Amino acid sequence: MIVLFFIPLFIVALAKRLLSPKQTKSIDKKHVVVTGGSSGIGKSAAVLAARKGANVTIIARNLERLSSAEKEIAAACIHKDQIVTSVSVDVSNRKAIQSELDKLEEKIGPIYMLINCAGMALCGKVEDFTEQDINTLISANFLGTLYPIQSVIPKFKDRKEGIIVLTASQVALMGMFGYSIYSSCKFALRGLAESISMELKPYNVSVTLALPPDTDTPGFENENKTKPEETHLISQTGGLLAPDTVAEKLLQDALVNNFFSVVGFESFILTTLCTGMSPFASLLELMIQSVLLGPLRLIGAYYLTSFDKIIQKCYLTKQKSQ
Repeated sequence: MIVLFFIPLFIVALAKRLLSPKQTKSIDKKHVVVTGGSSGIGKSAAVLAARKGANVTIIARNLERLSSAEKEIAAACIHKDQIVTSVSVDVSNRKAIQSELDKLEEKIGPIYMLINCAGMALCGKVEDFTEQDINTLISANFLGTLYPIQSVIPKFKDRKEGIIVLTASQVALMGMFGYSIYSSCKFALRGLAESISMELKPYNVSVTLALPPDTDTPGFENENKTKPEETHLISQTGGLLAPDTVAEKLLQDALVNNFFSVVGFESFILTTLCTGMSPFASLLELMIQSVLLGPLRLIGAYYLTSFDKIIQKCYLTKQKSQ
């Protein structure tokens, strides 16, 4: 099993030597909108965009957090005439977000890049979720991404340029104990990303699906409050990343037109295993995926077995305590 871990590493290292660097798009003086931009990955992405010379608008609901984040983003600007602004609106309200994005285009200029980071997680066993819990998760994670995208697409098509980023999760590729409803919403984002990528390709509009692992954000802290023990134990195997790390990779991948944005070796394994009918950036990438699928399936089976053992151990412990 240890040998199998080194096969993908060797191939990836070789591929990096063979791959020529992709052309990176510029967002200097262009308008970047970030939903969920008042904290976490969204705020980090907004700060990085400002450092690249972009005019940045962040969207969220909490006015206090928006104000604080706006100041931090403004401090990262590299041009005196850069514009940084914030909007408080519910992104899962289609009419409201459409109206606000239209106003932003009139006030600041055409939106070139939309980074969707709004979302939240509630954990638990599937039978314990209330109807309100389910509606909240669907609104925050799916509708809150779908509606901003629907709002910008017609103008992106007219201008024949644009970048759309959807922030999903590793559980957009595999279901996990405790994440039944959240994972369902993130799986939906993958389907949305693949579909619109196909729709928008003729219009020179690129789509990137970010698949971050556990990230040290306020949302993650809140998520931990509802995690079953099994979910905690499984999550610990993957570690915890800083939002700046995730945001930097997200922006980098989006600007070179990569469909998937992943951070870390475990994320690479999972994404390659689940690539399916997703877009590929080059023939070489396709060849690498084809070669790795067999060995990585064995590694994936190893992880699944270890997760099952964790769940079984927790089950037996609970049975004994009853």
